[in-house]
Amino acid sequence: MVRNETISTLNRGFLSAAVLLITLVALSTAHAATLAGVSLPDQATVGGKTVLLNGLGMRTATMLKVKVYVIGLYLESKSSDPQAIIESSENKRIAMHFVHKVSAEQLRDGWTEGFEDNTKDTDGIKDEIAKFNASMRDVKKGDSIVLDFAGDTVDVLINDSRIDSVAGKAFQQAALAIWLGRKPPNEPLKQGILGRQP
Repeated sequence: MVRNETISTLNRGFLSAAVLLITLVALSTAHAATLAGVSLPDQATVGGKTVLLNGLGMRTATMLKVKVYVIGLYLESKSSDPQAIIESSENKRIAMHFVHKVSAEQLRDGWTEGFEDNTKDTDGIKDEIAKFNASMRDVKKGDSIVLDFAGDTVDVLINDSRIDSVAGKAFQQAALAIWLGRKPPNEPLKQGILGRQP
């Protein structure tokens, strides 16, 4: 009888441990969003403030049909209004997780094209664009580039290491417009980070 009670107690202990493990796994997956096998957390901290994952998108190289990076947009207050997001003074984050290798030169070419396509006057921020482009490095599959928007600066982080900081509200808005402007890298990406998933 004692042996049966002991086995029963052990079984209850194992059952409790299993339930706890399942709960912890469920909680961890509940706090992340996934696209193309890449998971991004549902919130982050930028400039001491909590920002929430607004949506996810995929950057594809249209001509080659290659997936380049998964991008997440984080905002203090979720929004689907691109112009309001660009003009907002709240803190923000753009997080890019690369699923394909890209050279620093390719990144610079892409950013330059994005600025020119979505900013009326790039001459006024040419020094800031040059500084931003100079912060780029070659990236490989699994690497990340994060842009943190706080105050009047954009911090550039590559694989969690801060590379540089670019100041200026005009530059901030122009950088956001690369993905949220009238000519984003691809329209599904823009709709995705605005939380307008089909």
